[in-house]
Amino acid sequence: MSKQHLSRINEVLFYIHQDISRPLSAKQLADIAAYSEQHFHRLFKQIVGESIHQYIRRVRMEYAANQLMFDTSSSVLDIANRCGFSSASSFNKAFKSTFHCAPSAWRQQDEPSTDKPYLTDPDVALGYQRISHQTLPSPKIIEVPSRLVAYKRHLGYGRSIKEAWMTLFAWANAEQRDTSGQFGLHHSNPAWVELSKCHYVACLEIDRPIGRQSLVSQLTIPAGLHAVFHLTGKYGELLPRISQVFETWLPASKFKLRSTPGYVRYHKNQFIEADETFDLEFYLPISVF
Repeated sequence: MSKQHLSRINEVLFYIHQDISRPLSAKQLADIAAYSEQHFHRLFKQIVGESIHQYIRRVRMEYAANQLMFDTSSSVLDIANRCGFSSASSFNKAFKSTFHCAPSAWRQQDEPSTDKPYLTDPDVALGYQRISHQTLPSPKIIEVPSRLVAYKRHLGYGRSIKEAWMTLFAWANAEQRDTSGQFGLHHSNPAWVELSKCHYVACLEIDRPIGRQSLVSQLTIPAGLHAVFHLTGKYGELLPRISQVFETWLPASKFKLRSTPGYVRYHKNQFIEADETFDLEFYLPISVF
């Protein structure tokens, strides 16, 4: 797969995640990638591993699942509209196809999942036990600036994420770039998305644009209001900690979840530290409306 193809598909993925509620036709996305629609469909599936329609629907459904569980003041139709659906019937059909239950039934669950997918990972299951009785630290509610970053996408959440970081560091070394500003974008909620299907993006903050796109591309992490949690621990504990934010703090707060991805800013990065410990801030994008 050529670096140019990867770069153009990455531009499309960035565009999709900027606002998943807007119309996202294959023709429009093919134009962004500067390919014919037929060629775009073929390349997207080859690079991403699923068709463009499947990808967009999955991203919207993951966001909808979060909204249904943690924004109980909004109607199902309101959430459907936020996810790019104009009717409740089409939204219900797509949601049932993904989660095998109606949106209303999903909302009525006491827990987001009685069998969280991340608990199939032994390290995460042990981490879940270790932090289950710990109190979540209070967040700071702040407006954060946008950040220009170089990035490498990775499919699957686990120790293999280290490969994305090694690619980024090799690029930064060749380009004589600073590697101290490390961020990780979490596109998926692993409380109900299998770890092998979670999308993660390793990012390095950069002070100037990338002149030549390659295996590493650039994007802007959006500015806006965020709840920022300082979290520490060791490998296996971060995903349960993030679940605590969604399941405990968010429903009790006065805020709503925005559609842009949450992300972490590493001070110690568990994927590259020899002792697999982390010290980071988790940024949850929120709004008051």
